[in-house]
Amino acid sequence: MKKTIKIIGLALTIGFVLAGCSAGSAKSDKNEVVKLGVVGANNEVLESVKERLKEDKIDLQLVEFSDYTQPNAALAEKEIDLNSFQHQIFLDNYNAEHKTDLISIGNTVSAPLGIYSSKIKDVKELKNGDEIAIPNDTTNGGRALLLLQSAGLIKVDPAKKQTPTVNDVTENKLNLKITELDASQTARALQDIDASVINSGMAVDAGFVPVKDAIFLEPVDKTSKPYVNIIVARKEDEDNKTYNKVVDTYQQEATKKVIEETSKGSSIPAWETFGRK
Repeated sequence: MKKTIKIIGLALTIGFVLAGCSAGSAKSDKNEVVKLGVVGANNEVLESVKERLKEDKIDLQLVEFSDYTQPNAALAEKEIDLNSFQHQIFLDNYNAEHKTDLISIGNTVSAPLGIYSSKIKDVKELKNGDEIAIPNDTTNGGRALLLLQSAGLIKVDPAKKQTPTVNDVTENKLNLKITELDASQTARALQDIDASVINSGMAVDAGFVPVKDAIFLEPVDKTSKPYVNIIVARKEDEDNKTYNKVVDTYQQEATKKVIEETSKGSSIPAWETFGRK
């Protein structure tokens, strides 16, 4: 009887070991899921990255948000693992306002801001009292005002550097009415106003080709570094190998080709100009 019990016990032990090995094998064959937050519906570039990451057993899942206020909160709350929608100034401002510690782990593209209109073909055609919409968040709003200054339409207080507000406009010869709207609304407002400053991604979503359709496009030079779009993680995940593999896969020649095709040359691979991060 004791011998029978020992045999049964040995069989059960072997069964548990085999079951454990089987479970381990199944787990190793399963792709690691990485949830990456994006804003907007046109994500062909990241879809191409997602496809190539399958070779490394990484399942990149794109989580779409409707505006710029959501992805950083979701990342800080660990609802997603990464996000890719913002530039460094926007991130710095968000961290300061919300006491978070989110960081850039990789550069993606430089996407120039543009002025668009359905009524005129050149900023020189703007008339006295015309209305222009700009994004209402601190960083994109400040960037938009600097763009209007570059276009020769206004002047802003240089002491405010990269984040002036409408209260810092020191010269407005055309008495332009500057209306602040959520960044996701500036393209939709075109039918009701004379011109809008639209973020590149939002412009593409609205069917524009920035280098072709903008009546004035932001210059890209060494001063553009703070506006380079980035992949963002929580500080604790800065050295996460899987997340950095996402960056490595993004910063490849194959991605560059998709960027050129989908943006019609409007977006520039930032890692080639400004480095990895």
